[in-house]
Amino acid sequence: MKKISYPTVVTIGIFDGVHKGHQKILKRVLDEARKRCLKSVVVTFDPHPVRVLSPGAQIPLLMSLDHRVRLIKKMGVDYCIVKKFTKEFSKLSPEEFIRGLLVDRLNLKVLITGENFLFGFKEKGSSKLLKKLGRAHDFKYYGIPPLKMGGEYISSTRIRKLIEKGSLGLAKKLLTRPVTILGTVVKGKSLGRELGFPTANIDPHHESIPPAGVYSVDAVIGKKIYRGVLNISSHKIIEVHMLNFNRNIYGKDIEVIFKQKIRNEKKFKSLESLKRQISLDIHHI
Repeated sequence: MKKISYPTVVTIGIFDGVHKGHQKILKRVLDEARKRCLKSVVVTFDPHPVRVLSPGAQIPLLMSLDHRVRLIKKMGVDYCIVKKFTKEFSKLSPEEFIRGLLVDRLNLKVLITGENFLFGFKEKGSSKLLKKLGRAHDFKYYGIPPLKMGGEYISSTRIRKLIEKGSLGLAKKLLTRPVTILGTVVKGKSLGRELGFPTANIDPHHESIPPAGVYSVDAVIGKKIYRGVLNISSHKIIEVHMLNFNRNIYGKDIEVIFKQKIRNEKKFKSLESLKRQISLDIHHI
């Protein structure tokens, strides 16, 4: 892992979704760094610790690592460091975790985490221990209380559940931005092209996907934005038709931004009836 000689303010966590609660922590890091003339550092992990320690557990992610890092950097931090999470690493004691990962390598002067942050072997480390370690290793520690909205705590788990049941409006409020899918364009069956509505099939980089249906979206390719209609099938096949667009973009990354749901998925008796419905769907965007 990168070694930093300049004194730092550090936060550490998964930050899946980089939601409103995460943003509160990141803003505090940036404020402390500016106030103390220190460098700001975010340490995150890949893969998700649960996937290493409990391989059978199903933890759908809100976003890919690249997307997460991109949003963290967009906040303005000086360094975003990705630490590979392994079983060996998980066996470090809380003291070894803090001293070896943060104090010795990152020149830690201020540590900021959520106040419910747990770390080290069997998650034996807590905010109470961090205060004690701060005194021993000469760094300040601040625990940030979790945010609530609508009577519940904001968390990645809560947002995953909202997206998967289709509550995209509330998910948007907790994320402070629209729900999106980032993925790579792959070859499909080309049915849309035969119907006169060519689509881009998207292989998503993460697993938290809205339910089956047809949605009005914006599609981002490079720096350009195109209005479009996106279909998610019951088999999680994702296709987007973009207006005024007819380029070959196989292998390119595309981000679709959800605006609103148009209708539920339904079966059609003929290709003609499907074609008529697509035309109607396009009028909603």
